[in-house]
Amino acid sequence: MSPRPGNAALKRSAPIFAALGDVTRLHVVSRLCGGGPMSITQLTEGSEVTRQAVTKHLTVLADAGLVRDFRQGRERVWELRQEQLDEARRVIDFISARWDQALERLRTMVEED
Repeated sequence: MSPRPGNAALKRSAPIFAALGDVTRLHVVSRLCGGGPMSITQLTEGSEVTRQAVTKHLTVLADAGLVRDFRQGRERVWELRQEQLDEARRVIDFISARWDQALERLRTMVEED
């Protein structure tokens, strides 16, 4: 089982989970996962979401530390910060392992009766 995340790790992860709690932001993260760094124009291609809306969602994701932007020529390009997803994954893995342990204890208790 992975080590228990400390209070600091949980506090760092909370904004990540809050930011990922929106379907549009999940879609943006998914696009960045599969396509590498992208401009707002690329992120809105094939979508009904406006560039302004995507910009607002990217700001929320950036505030949570999930994405960062940089200049590439005249465009502002956004990329995923994998280390933040890894941090959230560690918390989820810990919680998942705890649930597995609890379910195993319940299964054992039920089978003993």
